[in-house]
Amino acid sequence: MDADRARAAVESATWQLGAHDDDRTMAMDATLLLCVVGSTVHGLAVQDGVEDLDVMGICCEPPERVIGLRPFHQWVGRTKALGQRSEAGDVDAVIYSLRKWARLALQGNPTVLLPLFVRADHVLVDTPLGVELRGMADAFASRQAGKRFLGYATAQRERLEGKRGQLRVHRPELVALYGFDTKFAGHLLRLAHQGIEYLTTGRLALPVPEPLGTHLRDVRTGRVPLAEVLAEAEDAEASLTDLLNSSPLPELPDVSRVEAFVIRAYRARWGW
Repeated sequence: MDADRARAAVESATWQLGAHDDDRTMAMDATLLLCVVGSTVHGLAVQDGVEDLDVMGICCEPPERVIGLRPFHQWVGRTKALGQRSEAGDVDAVIYSLRKWARLALQGNPTVLLPLFVRADHVLVDTPLGVELRGMADAFASRQAGKRFLGYATAQRERLEGKRGQLRVHRPELVALYGFDTKFAGHLLRLAHQGIEYLTTGRLALPVPEPLGTHLRDVRTGRVPLAEVLAEAEDAEASLTDLLNSSPLPELPDVSRVEAFVIRAYRARWGW
């Protein structure tokens, strides 16, 4: 989906969750960066009837929502009601306060890091501050992020194996076709391989480069048996574990640089 179509989908969305939330207007008005995320930016979307549009934004909320009694952390919007699974054509959106987003990104949250690396044609709303933020991805990169990638990958593999309760997302139509939730399996392998990439380079190449992209789409479409998926995941987790000590990245991110930007961004948006 190109930027114009994605922007139109967001602007025309009828929100079921967040529909009457005043935070939505405030967050949209204060947004400094809004991007498409999810399978679209990874280049892994397939025509299986379960693709939705995921959007992530970052905003500098007004001062009363920082120092007042109703602090703003994030707004979540869905075109499906809470508890209903998103399907093709649906929109899931989240807009974080810059303060919360920065904290999560400094911890190495894999999904939260995506706005730093999406292609320009997947940026829906940009500002000079958004451009500056995307230009300082190196300040967030550290070995600490590897622990997040590894933790998420291990948890997802154990769910796929049935060792950690039920799958968080269950797609019966994919299980009926292939014997397991192939979309969940694709997420697992992408996460593990991107963790290796991030700890090696400090960046995420989007869309996922070849031949890995084709391989992950093969997983999504049931061409790779579950046993092979699990074995590959375990190998990738072992590599990630080694990189926690051998990665060329610094042990910790540049918190001071990020904090200085956050303070300056809020002051600029507030006219202080």
